[in-house]
Amino acid sequence: MKATGIVRRIDDLGRVVIPKEIRRTLRIKEGTPLEIFTDREGEVILKKYSPIGELSIFAKEYAEALSQTTGLVVCITDHDQVVAAAGLGSKEFAGKEISKELEAAISDREGKCLNGNDKGKIPVVEEQKEVLYSQVIQPIICAGDAIGSVILMGKNEKDVMGDAERMLVQTAAGFLGRQMEQ
Repeated sequence: MKATGIVRRIDDLGRVVIPKEIRRTLRIKEGTPLEIFTDREGEVILKKYSPIGELSIFAKEYAEALSQTTGLVVCITDHDQVVAAAGLGSKEFAGKEISKELEAAISDREGKCLNGNDKGKIPVVEEQKEVLYSQVIQPIICAGDAIGSVILMGKNEKDVMGDAERMLVQTAAGFLGRQMEQ
């Protein structure tokens, strides 16, 4: 199945340029890690590498435990998509591409804790119907790189985020970051 018909030649150093249109569509930037492998038909496949994706089963279990403990919606993301989601209403997020605003917050290593009418709430996914009532976002740092985020979200005015929720999310992000380093 071919999605595009662009032809590129390999240079004398074995390099090939990925066309700008494809890089833009797939959000591939300078420094983005790519997996390179072949299939049985001899095709060379380039795939964006997600270190958090390597721990997707573990991330899902962590998200479920955090959601059970808090009663809130939990998402764990890499730089491109929601890798794990748990809690009532989490199906809206699972496996979806993250929003450009969240991607920027991850890149900026910017933690957030917002409630009620606070301004600056960040949609988790591009097609999110509504930004929930409250949220805590903490980037996951691994070997000095921001590689994803842990997000805790509340749906109504009784779901107020404070120091305890911020600490839970910081702990989760720190733990996941250290798991990536092993």
